[in-house]
Amino acid sequence: MNINSDIFKIESNNVLPSRGKILISEPFLRDTTFGRSVILLIDHTEEGSMGLIINKRLPLFTNDIIKEFQYLDDIPLYKGGPVATDTLFYLHTLSNIPGALTIGKGLYLNGDFDEIKKYILQGNSVNVPIRFFLGYSGWEGKQLGNEIKENTWLVSEEENDYLLNTNIKGMWKQALEKLGSKYETWSRFPQVPSLN
Repeated sequence: MNINSDIFKIESNNVLPSRGKILISEPFLRDTTFGRSVILLIDHTEEGSMGLIINKRLPLFTNDIIKEFQYLDDIPLYKGGPVATDTLFYLHTLSNIPGALTIGKGLYLNGDFDEIKKYILQGNSVNVPIRFFLGYSGWEGKQLGNEIKENTWLVSEEENDYLLNTNIKGMWKQALEKLGSKYETWSRFPQVPSLN
């Protein structure tokens, strides 16, 4: 029986990174922060890149850090990355928030936080239109480009519904599977092969 060993070769899918695209970590990345992560690129320029990990929850809630939200239902909080972990970022679909940065069609980052608070305190649902993050992921200059050349990351695109989905279990696997059969095979590799 002939087995095509190329399916085990980790190689990029040759999609270029840009604002609004996602990075999917390769299956053998053993880093505790970035292993099995999906990152939304907030910006990608010659000076550097910034992104938010969208599939890793923190063991606390937004209600724990914003006193005005303390009596609301628990609002999940995500680990955006290892940089500026004391800074709150918020991804949303609210087009009327002044000062928000457009990430993609109908997707925004930050903006006037008083308007975000007002929206939430008026009883509007948070689960679909807003996600909160502490910290971000950052790369200097050509660092991200080099990591992509080294096949640490695959670059892809996703719809806003996927990016804002609070059901993050299996998100990394789903992102890989959407890229085709070779990548779907990667998604089944055990995270720690020696424990298999």
